[in-house]
Amino acid sequence: MGILLIIHGLNEHGGRYADFARQLTSCNFGVYAMDWIGHGGSDGLHGYVPSLDHVVADTGAFLEKIKSENPGIPCFLFGHSTGGAVVLKAASYTHIEEMLEGIVLTSPALRVKPAHPIVGAMAPIFSVVAPKLQFKGANKRGIPVSRDPAALLAKYSDPLVYTGPIRVRTGHEILRISSYLMRSFRSVTVPFFVLHGTADKVTDPLASQDLYNEAASKFKEIKLYDGFLHDLLFEPEREEIGQDIINWMEKRLSASFGNVDNIW
Repeated sequence: MGILLIIHGLNEHGGRYADFARQLTSCNFGVYAMDWIGHGGSDGLHGYVPSLDHVVADTGAFLEKIKSENPGIPCFLFGHSTGGAVVLKAASYTHIEEMLEGIVLTSPALRVKPAHPIVGAMAPIFSVVAPKLQFKGANKRGIPVSRDPAALLAKYSDPLVYTGPIRVRTGHEILRISSYLMRSFRSVTVPFFVLHGTADKVTDPLASQDLYNEAASKFKEIKLYDGFLHDLLFEPEREEIGQDIINWMEKRLSASFGNVDNIW
């Protein structure tokens, strides 16, 4: 029916989305996932991202490879948190948008404020002189990201999840991409579905609402989940949220191709 490429969030990895992938394949969607540089099984210092533009470029290159190996099959991009920012920026490039039927963003990092004003002021300097430095003052690990205790335990005991303080260059890159995207909402034309929990304390659900309101996309949808936290696909209602995503992709394919069963 279609293919979804999963781009994970900061400090995690694509393997965490195995349950979501099984849900997708049960509905006839193919699934790929990519670990960013410095994350999961990829090369590089754990938790260190020299440039999110590199992640954007890698996403485009991987999507191109998937398209060449699966000619005629419609493709979607999925991004969580900072991965959502990566996906939105990737889709702003015409050659990438042309390969896509749409994008799905969960809890995207669109409006991100430094944990302390000094971080925003110093990040550009330290990202150059000491890019790999761990800044403990910006660590948000204490903020709950799921209402499911088992999901939290699984995340923070996973050796492929980076649990140390954020590295200065990585933090600067997140501030930089979110600032760029906030200025670019009106130029967004890709079909999208944005999902956010109203109780998210890591990224701002109001920024997702602003994206929905301001984007020029003709095919767009937003769903806010009352009281849900940041890691939507690891909340107790994860299957319902996964089904919402599948339903949106099927609706998008119906709009583009008519009867989705005839795409193959």
